[in-house]
Amino acid sequence: MLMKCMPAFLPTIYRFMCKRLMAALGRAYYFSMGFRVVVKGKQVSSIEAPILAVAPHSTFFDGIACIVSGLPSTVSRVENLATPIFGRFIRCLQPVLVSRKDPDSRKNTILAIESRAKSEGQWPQVLIFPEGTCTNRSCLITFKQGAFIPGVPVQPVLIRYPNKLDTVTWTWQGFSSKMLLLLTLCQLYTTVEVEFLPPHLPTEDEKKSPALFASRVRDAMAKVLGVPVTDHTYEDCRLMISAGELTLPMEAGLVEFTKISRKLNLKWDSVKKELEGFASMASSCKGGRITIEEFARMLKLPVNPALEELFALFDRNEDGTIDFREYVIGVTILCRPANTEDVLQMAFRLFDTDEDGKITLDEFNALLRSALGVSDLNMAKLFKEIDADSSGFVTFNEFQAYASNHPEYAKLFTTYLELQRYQAIQEAMPGDLELAGQCSSMQTTEDSSSDKKDD
Repeated sequence: MLMKCMPAFLPTIYRFMCKRLMAALGRAYYFSMGFRVVVKGKQVSSIEAPILAVAPHSTFFDGIACIVSGLPSTVSRVENLATPIFGRFIRCLQPVLVSRKDPDSRKNTILAIESRAKSEGQWPQVLIFPEGTCTNRSCLITFKQGAFIPGVPVQPVLIRYPNKLDTVTWTWQGFSSKMLLLLTLCQLYTTVEVEFLPPHLPTEDEKKSPALFASRVRDAMAKVLGVPVTDHTYEDCRLMISAGELTLPMEAGLVEFTKISRKLNLKWDSVKKELEGFASMASSCKGGRITIEEFARMLKLPVNPALEELFALFDRNEDGTIDFREYVIGVTILCRPANTEDVLQMAFRLFDTDEDGKITLDEFNALLRSALGVSDLNMAKLFKEIDADSSGFVTFNEFQAYASNHPEYAKLFTTYLELQRYQAIQEAMPGDLELAGQCSSMQTTEDSSSDKKDD
C-alpha cells in the first residue's frame, strides 16, 4: 500500500524541497557573497508562460535568476553535472541536458523543451539564456531559437548589475572566473536587479517563424534595457577563439555569423575553413586586415589592373583593406560562382595553346606574362603547386582541383576577360564608329541601287 502511494506524494515532496529549501539555501549563498537582490515586476505561472527568457547573460552569477524564479528547469551541459556541489544543485532543477558530443543532442534538446513547454503546468517553467554565451551587457546578441520553437508564451526576464565597479562580467578576454569571484567578494555588496517583463504572446506569424519570435522578444528586452541589438552570436565567439589560435586579432572572427550564414547558406565549418585561409594571408598584417600587396602576394601575382579590380570587389567599404567578413562574402559571392567548369574549361583552353590536353610551363608562362605581366621566375612556383603529380605538365583535373581550393583565381580570370572586353570597346573611338556607320549606309545605298537596276 505504501509503495502505491509513493509516486503520488514524492513529486510533491520533491517540489517542496526545490521550491522552499533549495531556494532558501540559494538566497543564503548569494547573500553570503554580498549580493543585494532587487526584484521588479511579477513572475507569472508556468501555465501563463511556460518559458522564461533571461538576458543579457554576462556572468556565472546570473544563476541568481534561477533562485529568484523559484528554481525552474534549466538547459545545461552534461559536463556541469560532474561539478562538485554545483552539479548536485543542477540535478535538483531537473535540467534539459545538452551534450556537444552527441550529434542528436540539439534535436533532443528542442524536443525536450517543447514537451515541457506544452505540458500545461505539469512541468515547472523552463529558464533559458537565449544568447547562449556571456557578453558584456552593452547590447543583445542574436537569440538562439530553442526557446521560441514551441510557439508558447515567453516571459522575458532582465538582469542588471548597476554597480560603479564591474566585478561580475565574465567574457572571453576578461578576468578568469576565480579572479572575478575574488573581486566580487572584496566588495562591500554587489547589487543585482532581476526584472520580470509582461509575457510575450506569440502571433500566428511568430509561431510559424521562431526566428521572428526570438527577434521581437529581443527587441522588446533591448528597448527596456536601453541597449542596441546586434546580429553576432555564440558562433562568432567560437570564430574569435579560432582567430586567436591562428595568431589573428580575436575581433577578426566577428562576422555576424547568423546573418551571413542565413543569406549565403554557409555552415560554421565552412566559415572556419575560410578563416584558416584568411589567416595564411593576414597573420602578418597589422590588425588582421589584408592590403592589396598581401592579396597579390597570396596569389603570387603582381599588382595589375585585373588584380586591383578584384580587390575592389572584395573591399566592400572601400577602406583599402579586406577584413575577414569581406573576405568570406567575396569568396562566396564573387569567386565560387565564377569557379564553374565552363569558366575553368575556357581558362584551360587559353593556356593550352597547342590543344594537346595539357599545359606546359612554357604555355603557362606565356599567357600570364602577356595577360598579367608576371615573370617566368614568379610563375615557376605556382606551376609546381598546380602540377600535383610533378609530371612537368598540368592536366585539366589538376587545374580544376587547384582552382576549387583557390577560387580567387577563377574570379581573377573572369575579371581579366571583362577588362579586356571593356578596353576593346573603349578603343573603338566615336569617330571610328561614325565612319563605320557611314560605310554601312553607303553599302546599303549601293545595294539598293543595284537591286533597282536589276529590276
